[in-house]
Amino acid sequence: MIKFLEKLLNLIYIQDCYFCKSTKEDTLLCSKCYSKIHFLPTAILKDYKNCKIYSCCLYEGIIKNLIQSLKYKNQKKLAPVAAKLMYEFWKNLNIEEKFIVLPVPIHKSRLKERKYNHMDLICKEFCKLTNYKLEKNFLIRTKDTKKQYNLHKQERINNIKDAFDIKENNLPDKQTNLLILDDITATGITLEEIIKLLRKKGYKKITGLTLSTPDIWN
Repeated sequence: MIKFLEKLLNLIYIQDCYFCKSTKEDTLLCSKCYSKIHFLPTAILKDYKNCKIYSCCLYEGIIKNLIQSLKYKNQKKLAPVAAKLMYEFWKNLNIEEKFIVLPVPIHKSRLKERKYNHMDLICKEFCKLTNYKLEKNFLIRTKDTKKQYNLHKQERINNIKDAFDIKENNLPDKQTNLLILDDITATGITLEEIIKLLRKKGYKKITGLTLSTPDIWN
């Protein structure tokens, strides 16, 4: 009876690793799975119009599973895991300025379909760790774009062109440090389009941070 109750309590209270299902560490991402993640060097991935873009990990294995599960399988519980990985990378950059965090928005039709924007969830958790301010209603997506990963570079550029806008009310000060967060950057085109928009609106201090990038940009 005691052993049965112990097993029952374990099922109730012990959290298994989402990726390997181990219950040894009571965590969604165990140390064994964590060790399989390919973290990128804490260096600038791309500099676009003097705006630095960073990426934390390679889009493969655990990270690919994490993003797809959070984005398409309603696994909202993984948002803190993604945010923690981004925070670990970010803090190693030793950037002292404070930022307003902007999630890359999704179109209202996709929001209606999915019921949530996974980047809003990640950014909320990231801001808890950094003590930055989250502004999830500043950027809006005005164009229901195709999925970028199926497209060639020029098709991606055409697809994402003029896809974003900003709400004119409640604008942050033009001297504010803005940090755009996204899950993956394949070529940087999405972040570049947002940076161009923000530049037109007078914002100069813009940084981009993504959780992942493929090992080969095309």
